[in-house]
Amino acid sequence: MIPTDPKAVLRFYLQAARDALLWKLEGLSEYEVRRPVTPTGTNLLGLVKHAATVELGYLGVVFGRPSEEPLPWNEEGAEENADMWVTADESREYVVGLYRRAWAHADATIDAVALETVGRVPWWAEGRDEVTLLHAVTRVIADTQRHAGHADIIRELTDGAVGMREDNAAVPAGDAAWWESYRDRLERAAREAGRRETPGQGR
Repeated sequence: MIPTDPKAVLRFYLQAARDALLWKLEGLSEYEVRRPVTPTGTNLLGLVKHAATVELGYLGVVFGRPSEEPLPWNEEGAEENADMWVTADESREYVVGLYRRAWAHADATIDAVALETVGRVPWWAEGRDEVTLLHAVTRVIADTQRHAGHADIIRELTDGAVGMREDNAAVPAGDAAWWESYRDRLERAAREAGRRETPGQGR
């Protein structure tokens, strides 16, 4: 049953996004979870590292509840984008463990702080740096779901695995031939639309 208490609803959707992100790591090698798949370097384990950093910030530091987790990639002077990838010396177990500890810390904040409580985001511009807990949790959910979507695509490109959860594929149960036919149909539709395009349309 989906909860109706506002905090419970927020926790429900936040946890669903967290679980989806971690599930995308299962069954992959150390190389595959770190491999940069896009031109901007998006990779599965880096997304988890980033999500942990975001939770510890918005649902910790912002409300005067910093954790004791060292985050050298998030400190002043750190290398640009260092929270979006994982070094060879940072193990998968360490990153996943960090994320789970970030969950616990964030959940404790949600439990302890009223939704209307105002916190301060030190990395936002002064004068526009206040945010309620409701806003902060919603922002973290949106960020985590966005990156879970990135992980969906990366995982499909890695080994063809798809789905929202182990028990919910969230896609039609077609076999390889069905999906090939489906994709071909989409390709034909796209090509036909391209032929119909008038000069000046598109980019």
